[in-house]
Formats: sequence, structure tokens, C-alpha cells
Amino acid sequence: MHLSQNFTLRELTKSQTAERKGIPNEPNEQHIEAMTELCNKILQPVRDEFGPVTVTSGYRSPELCIAIGSSIDSQHAKGEAADFEVAGVDNMTVAQWIADNLEFDQLILECYTGGNSGWIHCSYAPEPRGEKLTYDKANGYRHGLIDG
Repeated sequence: MHLSQNFTLRELTKSQTAERKGIPNEPNEQHIEAMTELCNKILQPVRDEFGPVTVTSGYRSPELCIAIGSSIDSQHAKGEAADFEVAGVDNMTVAQWIADNLEFDQLILECYTGGNSGWIHCSYAPEPRGEKLTYDKANGYRHGLIDG
């Protein structure tokens, strides 16, 4: 099932942890609607601008959230968020482009130390907040997109 021109439901629900532990990761219709919005408002425009996008984490069932130590109330559990990167493109470049060009709920540059390190977490919700954050283990969450 396609959620947008280049993104499938399988891409947004694939989880190595779920597969390894035999955890079902099947979204309901509401989750699929949220993932369709996420793909059309965030992931597809990023792909159109930069090329193929690798989604490393999309939808997470409550059982999967618990297994990986995430909250069952996270935007991943609602189908509203994805973690991703674009091979060969600096994550700061991609994150800054999203901040400048797209409407989003939350944009987090995670574990970024320059280049293509870390990943981008981005979510879309019906009433987007436009919140920009940077996260790393040493400093925790900080407001804005911070290089280093």
C-alpha cells in the first residue's frame, strides 16, 4: 500500500526489533491516515528535494514502544513521526531545509556531530507546532537546530 508517491506502508512499519522479538506492529486506520499525512507533508517533499530517504523508524505499536523503551504516547505510536536520513547529505542540511520549507509539528536533529551523523526525527500533526530541537546525550534536548 502506497502512502505517497514513493513511500509504502511497509517502509513506515518495518522494525527489526519487532521482527526479532515477534512483536506485531500493525497500525489501525487512524494510524495509516496519520502516516499518509506524514509522508505527503514531510517525507515525500524531502525525497523530491534530496533523493531517496531511508526511514529507520516510523510507526511503533504500543508493545514495540515498550520493547525499545519508548513512550506508548509518542508520536511514533500515533503514526505521526519518522526517524530518517538521506544518504550522502548532511543531516543539518536536510533539517534546515525542512525548517525553512515545510510545515511540521516537531523537528529534532538527533545525535548530530557533523556530516551524515545521527538522524532526523520529524513529525506532522493536524495543528503543527513548528518546534525545532537538537538532541545529544551530553546536552539532552536544546531548542533550535544546533551544529555541534
